[in-house]
Amino acid sequence: MLTLTSERSANSRSVSPRSHRNDWIRWPRDSRFIYTIVVSDFAIANTSPDQLAAIGDIYAHHVRTGVATFELTPPDPAEWDRRYEAVLEKGLPFLTATMDGKVAGYAYCAPWKPRCAYQSTVEDSIYLAPHAVGRGVGGRLLDELLDRCAAVGIREVIAVIADADASASLALHRNRGFLDAGRLRAVGFKHGRWLDTLLLQRSLRDT
Repeated sequence: MLTLTSERSANSRSVSPRSHRNDWIRWPRDSRFIYTIVVSDFAIANTSPDQLAAIGDIYAHHVRTGVATFELTPPDPAEWDRRYEAVLEKGLPFLTATMDGKVAGYAYCAPWKPRCAYQSTVEDSIYLAPHAVGRGVGGRLLDELLDRCAAVGIREVIAVIADADASASLALHRNRGFLDAGRLRAVGFKHGRWLDTLLLQRSLRDT
């Protein structure tokens, strides 16, 4: 269940669009809502700097054990600070899902390419802690990410998915309107094998 409400409740976590200098900064000025997202036993909110260490741990697990990312060495805390600030400086969403006060997953969008003409196109990234897999966390993170992108005029969202790890990620994105946009063959080498990447694209022009 996803709840959107204008009131706080005792068992929900609330985020005001203007409650922190690094929060999502482009909500309409006449917004009447405090955005509360309560889904099953987890909550989604803007990422805060004190959550970056836990986010780094989740990502390091995926770097070491899977192919969802093509990085071979986990970023250090300073690099996570840089990436976090870079996302916020572009006015893009960086979200965290929590369970029992602990980070269960995160999602953000970053520019698809550095060239200025790509400024309305972003790439999404979603990573979950092992204990959060299969509990609907990824889907709700992606739903909220797309809503936030649409609110600031992003037109296209790209997902880049390694084919060897594709089943769940493909279903997650296709169920939310992402369409196949191509395959890049044998472009990555990790864990002793060559990997394709699949490109999916979701247009937000009509949302």
